[in-house]
Amino acid sequence: MSSPRTAAAKNPQKTPHKTAPKAAPRAKPPAPPVAKPAATNTTASAAATSLAADIERSLADGRIDTLTPQALQALMAAICKAYAAQIEAGNPIAALAQRTTVTPTEVMVTASGLLRAANLAVFELGMWQSWTGR
Repeated sequence: MSSPRTAAAKNPQKTPHKTAPKAAPRAKPPAPPVAKPAATNTTASAAATSLAADIERSLADGRIDTLTPQALQALMAAICKAYAAQIEAGNPIAALAQRTTVTPTEVMVTASGLLRAANLAVFELGMWQSWTGR
């Protein structure tokens, strides 16, 4: 066993009865970047808004053939992918504006068609919602 003086001589950084200096606080890691909403591609957004208005006007005039079935399917697929990408990125946007002209029947017909196109049943949707909390 050595005396306190001998121990202090062997390790000059440690002195008896003194506390070690406090370490500098750790810097917090930078927060991950948050995806910026829509303003990144105003050309596509403007074109989509214009197309939506054209479709609404055509439907109001009783013309349901404004879009070919192929064009409607391509738009539906792109919209599904874009909406899902926003949700997966943590941007909880509503699928429709709160005040919309879309009726509950139109929503149900569309949801039913999407489920049928993906070979899914309402039961599977309910199970997925309970698992994911969405």
